[in-house]
Amino acid sequence: MPAGVLALLAIPSLTILYTLDEALCSAVTLKAIGHQWYWSYEYRDFPGCAERLRFDSYMLPAREGLRLLETDAHCVVPREHLTRVLVRSSDVLHA
Repeated sequence: MPAGVLALLAIPSLTILYTLDEALCSAVTLKAIGHQWYWSYEYRDFPGCAERLRFDSYMLPAREGLRLLETDAHCVVPREHLTRVLVRSSDVLHA
């Protein structure tokens, strides 16, 4: 009986999981790499630019903005366009 209930719950869950995993044709792909104390961003297929756009985003000191919430460079994504965000970590995250 418990195995049957788990099977009934697993089938719709896995169907939804694999449906959401499909990579549609996105306008922009953003790669966010978490480092120990900062984030690196990379726009992978930015239209009109031959090279990839890369930048690092560091936290600002508490006296310059909201403590632990403000960064020196903000990540900007387009509105109302399909954007794929790839998130990974290069080491332990504290940011």
